[in-house]
Amino acid sequence: MPNEQERQVLREEVRRAVEAFDGAYWREVDRAAAYPEAFVERLTELGYLAALVPPEYGGAGLGIGEASVILEEIHRSGGNAAACHAQMYTMGTVLRHGSEELKARYLPDIAKGTLRLQAFGVTEPDAGSDTTRISTRATRVGDEYVINGQKTFISRVEFSDLLLLLARSTPAGESEHRTDGLSVFLVDLREAGEGVTWQRIPLMFNHHSYQVFLTDLHVPASGLVGEEGKGFRYIIDGWNAERCLIASEAIGDGRFFVNRAAAYASTRQVFGRMIGENQGVQFPIAAAHAEVEAAALMRDRAAELFDAGRPCGPEANMAKLLASRASRQAGEAAVTAFGGSAFMVENDIERKLRETNLFEVAPVSNNLVLAYLGQNVLGMPRSY
Repeated sequence: MPNEQERQVLREEVRRAVEAFDGAYWREVDRAAAYPEAFVERLTELGYLAALVPPEYGGAGLGIGEASVILEEIHRSGGNAAACHAQMYTMGTVLRHGSEELKARYLPDIAKGTLRLQAFGVTEPDAGSDTTRISTRATRVGDEYVINGQKTFISRVEFSDLLLLLARSTPAGESEHRTDGLSVFLVDLREAGEGVTWQRIPLMFNHHSYQVFLTDLHVPASGLVGEEGKGFRYIIDGWNAERCLIASEAIGDGRFFVNRAAAYASTRQVFGRMIGENQGVQFPIAAAHAEVEAAALMRDRAAELFDAGRPCGPEANMAKLLASRASRQAGEAAVTAFGGSAFMVENDIERKLRETNLFEVAPVSNNLVLAYLGQNVLGMPRSY
């Protein structure tokens, strides 16, 4: 496991790698609602998106701690890793539960970057966060499954070669437990034809999210990940890694806001003095800094437990909760410091604030995190 000195080297490498993708780059991508292709290609070339793929499949074989550093530094620089971060953790479901045939077929090309596994098909219009209520149906017909249904808020499907898809393989009500009867499939979108179509969802920031329609989609039985009917557990298995990485992006955003706000408050003069001399400006920035650093410690603890193979559900969920809140607080402190200038596109504050708002509701709502902590950590009655 890399030590802190090695992680600092990684931080510096990532900072140098993303220097070319400055505020002007991200503003133009945002203005055009475009996919940051050059940015994704650069991360792919450097092997950062294969950080978690084991060496035997051509990846770097790093841990969640190192992956967290990569994503945090991208966001700290003012960038947005949402265009490609799923490649880092989505493949974990295949790695942990896929057949040897499936792993050997796809993971080496994912590691090389010649295949993109960017799309994760779980959420549905009538189910939302209640994953056990999804209705997309996968019916076994001979040596394949035929899948029909609809997904929503599915990110990056237009720019992905593969889709990790959760579907109901047993009708609702026929399983002993409500978490049974769901299966995971690795769908090759290059072969899906008209079986998979999509429509982009307009959002308040540049995030490529889609309604996805599955119509008589034929998936070979070899595309089944793990055992039929056990998919819900496989998906949950990947959530702790996702929580750590999303927390890292929020921490990066928080540090971006704090650094920008502190620098501006130390140079901007109003009424003959630096605005940072005023406690009404200085204290919110300092408080946000404290919150971001506290969230980072919880993230580090969660990543340490995850990489050691130990249970980390509470820590991973608390890291995501604290980091998303801290980032929002830091953004608001930056707005206070910049005043009207915060809304000028060229300062990047308004863009980053739009982007970081997402973390409080996705990929899991903070209310569900609180419900998990209340019930599973504190032993209180189920609240939903």
